[in-house]
Amino acid sequence: MPRFMDVHHGMKGITADQLREAHQADLAIEKDEKVHFEQAWADPESGTVYCLSEAPSAEAVQRIHERAGHKADEVHPVPLSV
Repeated sequence: MPRFMDVHHGMKGITADQLREAHQADLAIEKDEKVHFEQAWADPESGTVYCLSEAPSAEAVQRIHERAGHKADEVHPVPLSV
């Protein structure tokens, strides 16, 4: 299944608990779109959050994020990794 890295901006000051809550919100509904969110990272200082997922499409990733209440600003395919 294809992998995607999405980026959220404007989350300055996000805490570990808030990141965990957002990630759990995605996990709770991810199966509806056949998406699996693998991991999330955040930089509280810049307000940038990154999420790595496997999904049938970037649109499926975005639909889950929107339903969970935190639409991604960018969704990038990750066709190659080492």
